[in-house]
Amino acid sequence: MSALEDIAARALEDADAERARRKRFQRDWRKQFRVRRFAGPLVHEQQLDHLRIAHVTDIHVGRVTPFEAQMEAVRLVNEGKPDAVMITGDFVCHSTLHLDQLQEIIGAYDAPVFAVLGNHDHWSGADEVRWTLDRAGAEVLDNVHTTITLRHQRLQVLGLDDAYTGHGQWREATKGLRDDLPTIGLSHIAEEADALWTKGVPLVLSGHTHAGQITIAKLHELAVGKLAGHRYVHGLYGSRAPKPDEKLGAVYVGAGVGAAVVPLRIGERSRREVTFFELGHSAGSFLEPHQEQLALPGRKPSEKTKQRRQRAVAKKRAKREKKKAKLARRAPADSSAE
Repeated sequence: MSALEDIAARALEDADAERARRKRFQRDWRKQFRVRRFAGPLVHEQQLDHLRIAHVTDIHVGRVTPFEAQMEAVRLVNEGKPDAVMITGDFVCHSTLHLDQLQEIIGAYDAPVFAVLGNHDHWSGADEVRWTLDRAGAEVLDNVHTTITLRHQRLQVLGLDDAYTGHGQWREATKGLRDDLPTIGLSHIAEEADALWTKGVPLVLSGHTHAGQITIAKLHELAVGKLAGHRYVHGLYGSRAPKPDEKLGAVYVGAGVGAAVVPLRIGERSRREVTFFELGHSAGSFLEPHQEQLALPGRKPSEKTKQRRQRAVAKKRAKREKKKAKLARRAPADSSAE
């Protein structure tokens, strides 16, 4: 074998080894994810032939969640070939330092992306997150609804801004909502579904809780439910087939892709998650992870808590603006020094 042939052979071996390494790496990440599949609400059976909606939440782009985990979620969604992707908030994690990664992640989805913001987005810089999502091709719904067409079928998508930080306005979002068209709602905070159901939104997708991240011995229900006061912690709640006189619907709380503090996830229900909803299909037509669950007692945040959360957003915004102003003042001096 000539020296040139030897170099070519080694290059092929290295390429094969790298492909094998990437496949093993991808399999390892895939083990951390759970793909779940549910039917849509009963009312959609009369309104839709079939639409597949992918739900992703709490991706928390940043140092806590590896970029490869983000891209594995994208791969799993794209493999499912959804008609649309719905992402329910917390795109960043405490800062906007990784918006370039966020743009790459959102741009990698093969289907149209619709989004609402979460509390971390408002803490870190809602305007910057919105700009990045828009630049990546996602449509951000801030207390509005829009009508889209997917495979010649019309669907109303309603989005609430983050209720945790006091930005959610469900009355504003439901103005002009048509009852003759199928509707799906997006809200970072699941408890907002209670109000949306009264306005004819039969299914709401949400996030925020990360499923508690530790689900053994029902610790997630203790921590997120009893201590934090959430009625909906993880999975499907309510009813997809309420009685005609019931102002009830269904809400789904996703476990999320990322983490905001530590990446610790313990228990089957706590695994990183991608979920598909088959709108137009009836419950029972295929095997689902579980049936609708009963809501926990819950506890509404007090006015004092609401005000404290709003002050936190304002304080963080003022800190960012002060930092920008400081950098702007330094810029001319730096330029003259050059």
